Amino acid sequence: MKDIKQRITTTLGALLVLFTAGVAGYAIIEKWDFLDSLYMTVITLATIGYGEVHPLSQGGRIFTIFLILGGIGTMTYIFSSITALLIEGELKDVFRRLKMQNRLENIKDHYIVCGATHAGISICEELRNTDRPFVLVVIKDEEVKKFMEAGYCAVAGDASTDEVLLKCSLLKARGIFCALKNDKDNAFIALTARGIVQGIKIVTVQNENDPKMQDKLARSGADIVVSPSHIGGLRMVSEMTRPATVQFLDSMMRGKSVNCRFEDIEAGPGADGKPLAAFKGADREGALVVAVKSGEDGGYEINPLPSRIVKKSEVLVALGTPDEIKRLRALLG
Repeated sequence: MKDIKQRITTTLGALLVLFTAGVAGYAIIEKWDFLDSLYMTVITLATIGYGEVHPLSQGGRIFTIFLILGGIGTMTYIFSSITALLIEGELKDVFRRLKMQNRLENIKDHYIVCGATHAGISICEELRNTDRPFVLVVIKDEEVKKFMEAGYCAVAGDASTDEVLLKCSLLKARGIFCALKNDKDNAFIALTARGIVQGIKIVTVQNENDPKMQDKLARSGADIVVSPSHIGGLRMVSEMTRPATVQFLDSMMRGKSVNCRFEDIEAGPGADGKPLAAFKGADREGALVVAVKSGEDGGYEINPLPSRIVKKSEVLVALGTPDEIKRLRALLG
């Protein structure tokens, strides 16, 4: 696109040079004044075919021939560049939409983020940083192009409708984030998603500081309701009273320079009845299991012993490098 724009700029500059050369040429060769020289240059380059201002000398006719050829070549180049610009833009949009449609058809185990709000974009960035696939739902078509250019998988439409959610492959999704600015809209999205897929996990933002709104969002189908103002208050206290702990957790969870991550890993059938020590490598190295969430009471067992027996569907909170986490996830599958 930049190359074509550069071509147009260059050819417009060439056209300006032709006009200047035409006026100067007629003024020098035919000794005409500025207005007559400009008029003759315009009708020559425009190939209008009006009569000559004054009879041309042999030198003037030769000059006119070269001026016509230069004008035709320059104008042809300009129009071809403009046409290429238009066609390339349309083709890019077509290929971009086909590529997006293909991604939507093949995506699975992903997350749906509803709303390009500040919260929604933060969610997308965190998902992208942790290599989790997602689809962003925006309102306007113009926004889709912007986010697609940024590498997002994006869809335009009303996220509270069955059509849009199904277009985002809701049936194959892991969960859905409701991040719009209006809590009622978030409630409608949660209600619609829950009606389509009963067991899908739904997390919604609560914008209003009304305690009743949290209950309404929960009743609409949200599993978890997050209040930014409440979370922000807790974060401020933590920053004041235990800054080192907060910075450590931030670096583990979101730091780009740190090669360790906290991850939740659910134990599969193959892990049932085995001790935690069985999931370490031969060198006894690997991801560190810092806690186990029991499926019975939902409580956490902190710093479990290596002899601790793992049960199916329990969730292990592990700390390790991406490779260590991947290996542990495979062993627990």
